[in-house]
Amino acid sequence: MRQWPRLCAVVFLLAAFASSAFPADEKEKAATDAAAQWLALVDSGQYGESWFQAATTFRNAVSRNAVSKEQWKNAIDSTRAPMGKVVSGQFKSATYTTKVPNASAGEDVIIQYATSYERVPHIVETVTPMLEKDGKWKVSGYYVKRSGG
Repeated sequence: MRQWPRLCAVVFLLAAFASSAFPADEKEKAATDAAAQWLALVDSGQYGESWFQAATTFRNAVSRNAVSKEQWKNAIDSTRAPMGKVVSGQFKSATYTTKVPNASAGEDVIIQYATSYERVPHIVETVTPMLEKDGKWKVSGYYVKRSGG
């Protein structure tokens, strides 16, 4: 009979640990899945569709800077075309945060990939999905940077 309180305490501690750790992992997974789907569009040259699949803040930020969907397509093409096709991409990290610099308050996951292109083998792609009001993760930021590799 005395084992019951101890067992309850262990179950309670495990449940408390899981509830504090699991939601961020779950959010990182959902955001990573959304980023991978969005990157697949970009990698296959479907830039217009990537515009539509991006977060509202992404489209609004681009629009505020007088960049239309067509200009987005041209900008991303001019960035990626000189590098050639994607040869490989490897997930590096995903970090859940509520504090992205120069972004509105909300939930974001900063995801990095080590990517190799035909003509530029060492690139770090940073994709930042955010949780939108409808509960879906959508890309709100995309950055490409050469790495030291």
